[in-house]
Amino acid sequence: MRSQDQKQCRYIDPNAHRCTGDVESRGLCYWHNPDIAKTGDDVKQRLEAYAKSGRSMAGFSLKYANLEGIRLIVPGKNAGLNLTYADLYHANLRNAHLFHIDLYGSSLMKADLYCANLNCANLEKANLLGTNFKNAKIEHISWGEYIVQEEKAHATLKQKNLNEALNCFEQAEEIYRGLRKTYEARGLFEHAGIFFYREMIMRRFQIPKFSFKRLLSKMVDIFCGYGEKPLRVVIFSWMLILISAILYFSFGINGKDTIIVFDSQLNIQQNIHNFINCLYFSVVTFTTLGYGDLSPLGLTKFIAACEAFTGAFTIALFVVVFVKKMTR
Repeated sequence: MRSQDQKQCRYIDPNAHRCTGDVESRGLCYWHNPDIAKTGDDVKQRLEAYAKSGRSMAGFSLKYANLEGIRLIVPGKNAGLNLTYADLYHANLRNAHLFHIDLYGSSLMKADLYCANLNCANLEKANLLGTNFKNAKIEHISWGEYIVQEEKAHATLKQKNLNEALNCFEQAEEIYRGLRKTYEARGLFEHAGIFFYREMIMRRFQIPKFSFKRLLSKMVDIFCGYGEKPLRVVIFSWMLILISAILYFSFGINGKDTIIVFDSQLNIQQNIHNFINCLYFSVVTFTTLGYGDLSPLGLTKFIAACEAFTGAFTIALFVVVFVKKMTR
């Protein structure tokens, strides 16, 4: 029978790789045991030595560890170290070299990553609340579609736990805002725009559900994605033009010497020709060109007035959104 110090750590990571570290207490090795403080001066050197072996570091408990300037890389390999589901709460990782590291599901809550190299890292499902990314290298990072606070917020909302959901939405907004500012500071404005969009959505979910303010926020999202999605403005414009053209075709507009309207007595080709004229009239109305060759009548006067007003507003909105995207 093996002695106590020869037993394997009972920690099993989600990827089913058993830790080969010797048992220290509670059936857990030094690195996995949360009861053992990793605040000693030798922790950095010991962890770097462990990293050089290329073994999995999944589930390591490194709370409050001083790992400033640490190099967690595998020499001669492009693949990063496996530090999934690790606890790095309040860890000092300033100037750390973490290129291509896998931190999936880890807790980086209040960790200090000032000037750290996180390029190509995997931070999906990681807890990033209060994490300091100032001046960190954060290119080509995999953040996942949503952060854990946003997923938890929607889950608790389905369970009718409104207070907890609002708290999670607030935390998610804070995280997205921090990431947006970090990317802006590094001049990576395309990524900053992505996080700004998520930030605004989290802010919207904190507004009372049936309030006018939330409805207005939702409309801005639909029309232009809070200024980050100019293609939505184009799609909305063409939808409005097409719907207006169908209404003109249904109720009729004035041609030069006839009324252009759908008529079941006409053949398909003639009705198609009339619809094309209505579509043309819708375009010139939307853009407020008004050539004068066609004009509305009856109910279509109201439709034309609404389309012209909305068209002028939409064109101005598109210019603002497009310029914002292009001048970054």
